[in-house]
Amino acid sequence: MLTGLRKGELASLTVAQMDLDGPVCFASLDAADEKNREGSDIQLRDDLAADLRGWLADKLDRLQQEALRTGAPIPARLPADTPVFDVPAQLFKVLDRDLHLAGIPKRDDRGRTLDVHALRKTFGTLLSKGGVMPRTAQAAMRHSKIDLTMNVYTDPVLLDVRGALDALPELPLTASAAVQATGTDGASIHQSLAPTLAPTFDNSGQAGSFSGKAYTPEKSGERSAGIAVSGMPVNKKEPLTIAVSGSFEVEPKGIEPSTSRMPF
Repeated sequence: MLTGLRKGELASLTVAQMDLDGPVCFASLDAADEKNREGSDIQLRDDLAADLRGWLADKLDRLQQEALRTGAPIPARLPADTPVFDVPAQLFKVLDRDLHLAGIPKRDDRGRTLDVHALRKTFGTLLSKGGVMPRTAQAAMRHSKIDLTMNVYTDPVLLDVRGALDALPELPLTASAAVQATGTDGASIHQSLAPTLAPTFDNSGQAGSFSGKAYTPEKSGERSAGIAVSGMPVNKKEPLTIAVSGSFEVEPKGIEPSTSRMPF
């Protein structure tokens, strides 16, 4: 559950392969005892290392008590070839009894059977559920391909997908909600949530199309305050123009104004 060791690998461990006193505790697997035949150092959690130290201390105590009873020399330490665990060939029967005692069904509602090797899948699923990066989980599982780690040895049903959604940022639909969420003023929120893509204009600067004739005042010499504009669009397509500030001087009386649109 806490190492991902296979049944055969667990049975192969001896006292000589355990390093439980260094800053990083680990168990060394021989290449001949590992599935991929490479050999690995299995790093151990601190609490698991403490449990294993107590476990081996109990084994040494029993060995010393047996030596006292038989009159044999009392060992100061466990022999290097002492197995760390007694792993029976029929370990699945021990697991079945444990499952029955704990009230855990042998087969789940998805038709899957719980066996000894299933604990290795539990190890992989707990790594993913705990937020361990996939590449790191692959190394801990000692898989050659990450697809095996993510798709075969991780149960997606047990992953906290709902909890993962809480990592997404808040996206409020109203400016008032955004003000509460960010503590900023409403004006800046409006600018951030709804940028001015198509601005509107007030009456003083409203865009329009010019009529064909410039405005002609009734009195001679009178200056125009502006030129006449039409609120209706002109059917004829013209080149794009730019806005002009200020007023235009009207043409003198007696001169026919140009019927073409004034360039500006």
